[in-house]
Amino acid sequence: MTIDRASVGFRSERGPVLLSLMLATGLIAMDATILATAVPSVVHDLGSYQQFPWLFSVYLLAQAVSVPIYSKLADTVGRKPILLIGIALFLIGSILCGFAWSMPSLILFRLVQGLGAGAVGPMAMTIVGDIYTVSERAVVQGYIASVWAISSVVGPALGGVFSQLDMWRLIFFINVPLCLIAGWMLLRHFHEQAERRRHRIDYLGAVLLTIGLTGLILGVLEGGNAWAWLSVQSLLCFVGGAVALALFALVERRAPEPIIDLRLISSRLILTTTLASFAIGALLTGVTSFAPAYLEGSIGVIPLLSGLAVAAMTLGWPLSAANAGRLYLRRGFRFTALIGSAIATVGALGLALIGPYPNAFSLAAVAFVIGFGLGWTAAPTLIVAQASVGWGERGAVTGMNTFARSAGAAVGVAVYGAISNAVMARGGGSDDPATVVNASTWVFVAAAVTAALMLLAILAMPKDRAGEYSGAPAAVPAEA
Repeated sequence: MTIDRASVGFRSERGPVLLSLMLATGLIAMDATILATAVPSVVHDLGSYQQFPWLFSVYLLAQAVSVPIYSKLADTVGRKPILLIGIALFLIGSILCGFAWSMPSLILFRLVQGLGAGAVGPMAMTIVGDIYTVSERAVVQGYIASVWAISSVVGPALGGVFSQLDMWRLIFFINVPLCLIAGWMLLRHFHEQAERRRHRIDYLGAVLLTIGLTGLILGVLEGGNAWAWLSVQSLLCFVGGAVALALFALVERRAPEPIIDLRLISSRLILTTTLASFAIGALLTGVTSFAPAYLEGSIGVIPLLSGLAVAAMTLGWPLSAANAGRLYLRRGFRFTALIGSAIATVGALGLALIGPYPNAFSLAAVAFVIGFGLGWTAAPTLIVAQASVGWGERGAVTGMNTFARSAGAAVGVAVYGAISNAVMARGGGSDDPATVVNASTWVFVAAAVTAALMLLAILAMPKDRAGEYSGAPAAVPAEA
């Protein structure tokens, strides 16, 4: 199927809306890479190495827990107000992070940022799903991917420069103009006609989900660090978290409007794409969060160079994602995702193998391969899940996919952080290059296992015929 690019580009009727969504996506894309390169500087000023995984975990946890709530609201009150709320929260959180005076305060303010990100990412993708058909999204994906491509270079470069100049707080202040421009563009150009109806927020489900995920992440991160693995604290965290998640599942089955509609995962397609998204989040965060500290702590690579090495991963992603549409429209979504997950798994295995031999260029090479594979995997799995449901469930499906990625990233950072901290504790600490190499290598091995699990999830996806969903209408109660 041939798509007229002029009908979906910036000069089209929907062009201003597309540009608004690209600006909003840029907020999340920039944040995904800019902080990791400055971790050593932040740790030096505010706190210990053992606390730095919380900078990512609390952000990702807040994002994961809030995504289902925003997605449910978006299906009832519309996408635009939720996206604007997310931008506002991200703006407030960024300003607060810029003024943080200690590691605990920075962690707390990152939580506010995460609450904003929980709305921005999925709402932007949901609006894309609303106003473009599946075939058109194959082209639009290239525009969205360009945002990640630019951010993958600009983010690490800025993070490295700010770190070198001992001005890491600018990492957060740079979000202020981006938030203001994105919000203004959205207000001016996007007008939707959403069906308004009364809704009931599943507060009990949200509380139980928060308690459950927090308990498990707290137990993984602090076990063997703040307290022993076999201790009362660990027991309370793991058992309490598991019980809370079990109760959450029971509550969601009876809730009139559950924040996560567990009935959706009765679909094999939704279940497998959700599991794949969970693994994607864990793998992506495992590399971007730990690789810069690995290079800087082992061979003394400057932050700018370590950031650019990791940027190869987030550069490979949009390059493949921009071209994924051509393949899944011809060969199907499962085939495309399968190719991508296989490539990412090979890259992750390569990362584990080069772990004992730190080198910025070899790490950049394998990171590019991982990102290239993930680009062929993430876009098709999300788009086919969106296309399998109507407008009324599209926000929930997009939210579930985004929730899974955020939850996977949060759990992944916690697990990888626990592995790193355990090795550090047995070795010479974060100041010993040999210990840093050993700890990072084990983290990369865990990332390779994660990639293999992602491949298994893709293998379990139901087969689809080429073009099966390409004619799906946008089902738009929205006007550009």
